[in-house]
Amino acid sequence: MPASSSTGEAFDRWVADHVAVLYRVAYRLLGNGHDAEDVVQDAFRSAWTSRHLYDRSRSERAWLLAILRRRVADHWRRRETREVAAGADLDRPARAEADPFGDELSATMQAALDKLPPELRETLLLVVVGELTHQEAADLQGIPLGTVLSRVSRARSRLRGFLLDPAPSTNGHALPGHEHSSRHD
Repeated sequence: MPASSSTGEAFDRWVADHVAVLYRVAYRLLGNGHDAEDVVQDAFRSAWTSRHLYDRSRSERAWLLAILRRRVADHWRRRETREVAAGADLDRPARAEADPFGDELSATMQAALDKLPPELRETLLLVVVGELTHQEAADLQGIPLGTVLSRVSRARSRLRGFLLDPAPSTNGHALPGHEHSSRHD
């Protein structure tokens, strides 16, 4: 944590400077505002308790997003445990909530993000929403820079495809009624 006359004041600055970005990343990873708030709160709680471990060679945001990633993983593990225990309660439809970033990113975009494989979605969100450099995202995920560049490129390409061609994928097969006859007698 940066040197300051008051550690609490420095931490308050961290929260003020980074809470919006952390919340946007958490919301896009989890798709639920309440869960995102909980995870961000847990991330800042973890940052506070482990503030003595902050490595000044890393950016504050990269360090906080690394903590956030772990809290998101914890959230999914707890959720899986609750789902197994809840059993039949899973069939209830989730209550729809308004997207707090509806003016920034449409429901269509969130649906397209949700279609991405987790590793592509997370890497894209770290770079685009989390505003990390490609190198910071690579360091955070423990993967080579080239992998980050490739994942971001593939994620953007797939998002374009999802958004420009919202029809369900046919995996290269013709849609019913559009078959092409290719009889070779």
